[in-house]
Amino acid sequence: MSLSLIGIIFVQGYWINNTVENNKEQFSFNAKQILISVSNGIQYREFEEMFFPLQEILDSIGEDPDNRTIRQLLDISIDNTTKSFAYANGILDEDYKLFSSFVNFNIDTVKLKNILNRNVDITAQDTQSGIARQSSKSKLERIRGLTDLQRKDYEIVIGEIASFIPIHRRVKKKEIEYLLKKELEERDIKVDFEYAIYSNSLATKVRSDDFSLDYPTTYAIPLFVDDEGASEYQLYVNFTGKKRYVLSTIKGMAILSIIFTLIIVIAYSSALSQLLQQRQISQIKTDFINNMTHELKTPIATINLALDSIKNPKIGGDPEKVQRYMSMIREENKRMHAQVENVLRISQLEKNELNIKKEKQELHDIIEDAVTHVSLIVENRQGYIKTHLGALKTTVLANDSHLTNVVVNILDNAIKYSEHEPKIDIYTENIKNSIILKIRDQGIGMSKVAQKKIFEKFFREHTGDLHNVKGHGLGLTYVKRIIDDHHGQIWVESERGKGSTFIIKLPLIS
Repeated sequence: MSLSLIGIIFVQGYWINNTVENNKEQFSFNAKQILISVSNGIQYREFEEMFFPLQEILDSIGEDPDNRTIRQLLDISIDNTTKSFAYANGILDEDYKLFSSFVNFNIDTVKLKNILNRNVDITAQDTQSGIARQSSKSKLERIRGLTDLQRKDYEIVIGEIASFIPIHRRVKKKEIEYLLKKELEERDIKVDFEYAIYSNSLATKVRSDDFSLDYPTTYAIPLFVDDEGASEYQLYVNFTGKKRYVLSTIKGMAILSIIFTLIIVIAYSSALSQLLQQRQISQIKTDFINNMTHELKTPIATINLALDSIKNPKIGGDPEKVQRYMSMIREENKRMHAQVENVLRISQLEKNELNIKKEKQELHDIIEDAVTHVSLIVENRQGYIKTHLGALKTTVLANDSHLTNVVVNILDNAIKYSEHEPKIDIYTENIKNSIILKIRDQGIGMSKVAQKKIFEKFFREHTGDLHNVKGHGLGLTYVKRIIDDHHGQIWVESERGKGSTFIIKLPLIS
């Protein structure tokens, strides 16, 4: 059972850890896909914005233009007074604002010639098929109508033109934030993020306020990649809520797993505790049966011997001896009856069937009565019982018979567990609305473990070489139940070899 439980806990821990690692990998994969989508979105937006102004310029160029003509048409001057953009052909158009950041170009004119030639071919095909000119189509259709070669040429030219524009004008913070949020929402990922664009490992103006390059999990993607796969800019993103998000994905299953595992642990612990307790009870019951058998065997043997003696004609003719044997039979019979009564009383107490009627009693009178019951035994062993009754208020609500039995049981134990002559002192005192009764002996004492278990049913501490101590471990259990029924408290203070002190606290009544 223990190995199985350890195995279950290990498997659950392994499963949770493995799931967390898998979710981290899945998050990293999604993060890379998000960055790729954002990078492509930014690059496509720039291509779209620059494609149409560039196409309008190229549409005005005739077939096979020379390099000088192309440069003149692409040359842009800035009007410092109006801040608007004047093109060489005299057209003023706000759509051309992306070409305002540079004056001198280093454009691949071969690519431009290729674009012009391909435009002429497409225009001719469209005319033959009766389709309107490409300029009359929607912008989206015009971009989608480009062939792969055309699109490649445009991308190269636009990339070269855009490289003259500062990065903070090519990409806006709001655009990055919008694209990141959009991609996260599409994947149902709720995390916070910080971002920044670096140019060859140098920070640019495009960055969020709390971005840090030293964050443990920083994801990067190149921006504006050229036809050779090289890029001057990198977009870095920190998903600051990654750990919380990953844990939230398995929170439900992990909590259920932990709860069910705890239930198994608790059930296992309970079963193991009950198993050990039943084993202990079985051992205690065995000891009880042995002790009880011994307690009953002796008086039965004595009674049998006495009866056999009475049957003897020689003894039967002697009235004194007959009376003596009859007295022995009566005493042994009382002894057996007392043992059975103890067992029955405990059984009734456990079932709450013992009807204890209580009346006003003087505790000092009960103590004196109990001392009388055991005084002959103490004198026979040449010991003493001294009373130090210092309490001024002694009236309690109690059952005279049962409370007397309580004191007698404790005194009887004090006598039994005294190796030499019993020396017993009884004290009483008042504390607030209670009376304290202390019964102190100078016997063998008991261990700390025994003090905790002394009031348990059937418990008897091993007495070493003290073989004359008889009983079945029910006396103090009975004492505890009676004191509890009287709304009192009982405990013991003891030390090995120095005796024990039983302390009883009972409420007073006026």
